[in-house]
Amino acid sequence: MTVTTLRDNRRNSDPHWEARVDLACAFRWTARLNMHEGVANHFSLAVSDDGSQFLMNPNGRHFARVRASELLLLDANDRETMNRPDAPDPTAWDIHGALHRLSPQARCVLHVHSKYALVLATLKDPRMLPIDQNTMRFYDRIAYDDGFDGMGLGEEAERLATKLGDKTVLVLGNHGVLFAGASVAATFDEMYYFERACETLVTAYMTGRELKVASDDVARKTARQWMEYPSFAGKHFAELKATLDEEDPNYRT
Repeated sequence: MTVTTLRDNRRNSDPHWEARVDLACAFRWTARLNMHEGVANHFSLAVSDDGSQFLMNPNGRHFARVRASELLLLDANDRETMNRPDAPDPTAWDIHGALHRLSPQARCVLHVHSKYALVLATLKDPRMLPIDQNTMRFYDRIAYDDGFDGMGLGEEAERLATKLGDKTVLVLGNHGVLFAGASVAATFDEMYYFERACETLVTAYMTGRELKVASDDVARKTARQWMEYPSFAGKHFAELKATLDEEDPNYRT
């Protein structure tokens, strides 16, 4: 059986196949961009209407090797999940399970410890100052958590789910960053541009010079323009999939 035939059979038999492909693409590109961390960090995508059933990466799989077919299908309300032979990472299960159970609007959840976002999360003042159009994209769109209390198990996971609120970005003090959105494309785009924004801000801090911070009105206007830009995230993600289709198509298997 050819790879193409196998892929077509899975597409026809799995109602979540395209969702699997999108999430697998996000894993592969996160590794390519060096925003992964060993076999830690996890992505998830809700596939049921209420958000409780979701896909997530298997325990111990490197982002660079994740394939669509091996993503775990989990239920946030299933108390027996950690007794499965293919049980997910415990911190991933607690954090992502809590988010999908308590925040149904968070269809896609991406959590990373990427270099510049993590630097921002370690600062006493982790605010994203509006100093360019990428940093302005996130004006008044970030939630901050400064109550780090360990690895994200149990009550810590439940607490994080309440911190997100209606925001799409949650900066986790002393920990990393979490993104939540309506689709893989939209959420990946947030993650990509947030890391770019953090890189700009951290580099600007490193100069030791005074920052040229935009006014609230300009930052708010720019953030709105980002959100209204037509089909930007979808076009970005389509190009990422097209690149993988040419260079590394086994993410679809």
